[in-house]
Amino acid sequence: MIRPIRLGMLTPSSNTALEPITCAMLAGIDDVSAHFSRFKVTEIALSEQALRQFDASEILRAAELLAHAKVDVIAWNGTSASWLGFDRDESLCEQITAATGIKACTTVLAYRDLLRRIGAKRIGLVTPYRRDVQDKIIANWNSEGLHCFAERHLSLQDNFSFAEVSEAEIAGMIEQVVHEGCDAAVVLCTNMRGAGAAERLERRSGVPVLDSIAVTLWACLAAVGCDPSRVHGWGSLFTNPDLRAAAAISNHEMKASGD
Repeated sequence: MIRPIRLGMLTPSSNTALEPITCAMLAGIDDVSAHFSRFKVTEIALSEQALRQFDASEILRAAELLAHAKVDVIAWNGTSASWLGFDRDESLCEQITAATGIKACTTVLAYRDLLRRIGAKRIGLVTPYRRDVQDKIIANWNSEGLHCFAERHLSLQDNFSFAEVSEAEIAGMIEQVVHEGCDAAVVLCTNMRGAGAAERLERRSGVPVLDSIAVTLWACLAAVGCDPSRVHGWGSLFTNPDLRAAAAISNHEMKASGD
């Protein structure tokens, strides 16, 4: 009997997109399942109250609940380190592994790994966020050598509302940044419905489209040694042979898992 692979994902409480989309991407892969644990996130802003939602103690409580399901990896399926700083996710991964003994990954750290691997020089950034949040993201990404060449944002703050944006509208935003000359388009939010448009838009433009929900799944599969190419119909992220090696995880996690 093939040992089942269980992917654990930490989910913002008001997110309605990432769970069904993740499960749709895994449809037909019988030995891999996704399991979710929530913590309170209702708005994305730079106020003290909004930033406090991402306190590590709240996230770690949710991670410990996932550990009860004996998952093989725990992913923070969210993009908060984009405006809080990449070091926040690096520290979070270390804390999750220390608390649970399970390797960890995050959406934002996976993006950094992926974009460096494909050599993206001009990133087209698509988000639902407010202007001030977008500016903070661009500054943080640029400091990591991830140059945001073009951007579109929707000036939304209520996290629930992000999933109400249609796939067609998101596709239009992606097409706009591609038209401006980006060499990779990023849909940065795990509560937006961009994953379903990726393959179609890539065929049309030849530009990689990296959606946050898909990127997190890719990172989980790579971290547990499961070939991402088993996922069909969701874009080059899963079919590019150069992206099949294990996702970037911290040295601490690699030692903890015996890799």
